[in-house]
Amino acid sequence: MPKMKTKSSCKKRFKVTASGRVVAAQAGKRHGMIKRTKKFIRNARGTTTLSRPDEGIIKPMMPYAR
Repeated sequence: MPKMKTKSSCKKRFKVTASGRVVAAQAGKRHGMIKRTKKFIRNARGTTTLSRPDEGIIKPMMPYAR
């Protein structure tokens, strides 16, 4: 059977943790930081784990992620 292909956009944007959760960059930090509150910018630092329904969308696109 041929290998399954991983979606290129997913391999660039997401990573799967050892427990199986999907990690992604925080949304909403590309532009428009002046109108954002300091608290929002501080809390949106680094990465976050996706919700379970969003994981269900991403995981089929990454068949070899553990």
